[in-house]
Amino acid sequence: MVDATGQRRADVAVADGAVVAVEPELEPSSDAVVLDAARCVVAPGLVDLHTHLREPGREEAERIESGARAAALGGYTAVLAMPNTEPAIDSVAVVRQVLDLGASAVTDVAVAGAITVGREGERLAPLAEMAALGVRLFTDDGSGVQDARLMRRALEYASVLDVVLAQHCEEARLAAGGQMHEGEWSSRLGVPGIPAEAEELMVHRDISLSRLTGARVHLLHLSTAGSVALVEAAKTEGLAVTAEAAPHHLCLTDAEVAGYDTAFKVNPPLRGTADVAAVRAGLASGAIDAIATDHAPHAQEAKEAPFDQAPPGMIGLETALAVSMTELADQLPIAAILALLSWRPAQIAGLSAEHGGPVAPGASANLCVIDPSATWVVDPARSASRSRNTPFTGRRLTGRARHTVYRGEPVVVDGEAQR
Repeated sequence: MVDATGQRRADVAVADGAVVAVEPELEPSSDAVVLDAARCVVAPGLVDLHTHLREPGREEAERIESGARAAALGGYTAVLAMPNTEPAIDSVAVVRQVLDLGASAVTDVAVAGAITVGREGERLAPLAEMAALGVRLFTDDGSGVQDARLMRRALEYASVLDVVLAQHCEEARLAAGGQMHEGEWSSRLGVPGIPAEAEELMVHRDISLSRLTGARVHLLHLSTAGSVALVEAAKTEGLAVTAEAAPHHLCLTDAEVAGYDTAFKVNPPLRGTADVAAVRAGLASGAIDAIATDHAPHAQEAKEAPFDQAPPGMIGLETALAVSMTELADQLPIAAILALLSWRPAQIAGLSAEHGGPVAPGASANLCVIDPSATWVVDPARSASRSRNTPFTGRRLTGRARHTVYRGEPVVVDGEAQR
């Protein structure tokens, strides 16, 4: 058993959607369903802060039902649906639509609302109305809010509502036209680059706005050494700033783009080796609070376009746990990795009442059982997602979710979805 309170050996009994007993030796009743957790880790279900479920509007790439199944197979019991859908999640009507679609899913589907109407960065969306429906985090993800004055107003409003604003950190004019990280490889390949400064300028700006307003700011998918340093300094200062990193940014570099394979095109782009090292160090030091998938499915025909025309994005719900365990095993114990994937993101997303909490009697039975020694090869054809755009095709990974229990129901058993 591994959770925020520590580690111990135990069996877990679940009934009526809740944990009812955690003891060293439990004798199951004759009618109990028994899930084998021998040589495994039982932990709170994983929580993803950054999932693109595409519905409504782009169901050819993903549906809420398929994305939730992929999440459950990856050990997740909750995902936060990003608002860059068509239409954007910028109103009560669309929030309700997504919540209704997610009600029958095999994971908890929470909703992130847009900061601005249509994610166009011009006027604030009705944050209070969406917050009244339970939305706890707002972002224009995919587009950073470029107007600093508007962002200040949004943060002041967010403080009153007690919600978190999350930022896609990219200065649009500086990044315009870029297709990959600006550096040695972009020069070699003749591909227009996005400089690290495009991210870091907005990280600096929003840290300053957090200082000015006292509001909470969450920085999405950080990718550069400079960004990590800025967040570390902000935390030392005591500012209300949190940050996340994606699995691909802790192990892949811009050298992967050498073959012009669009599976490696993502925003923010894969960076240099020093940036990857800094992201890993930030996860180890606590400067970065969470690992978030940035699961971004795209239809196959879209990703088969030329590199400069293909959309950025990678799927990651089924591989995030294994990539994290494989890449960070030499730096972090499993408890620290699970903190980055479960209870810390649950706190940021405002989901701690049901997810990420200690596995103890009375707690909601949202659990994952992880086999830390399982080795497997990533095969996109076996993915539950409707899309196949993973950068990890053919990679051998270590660690996998064996079972996932959502609201007391086994939704994944021995690595197989139950519905």
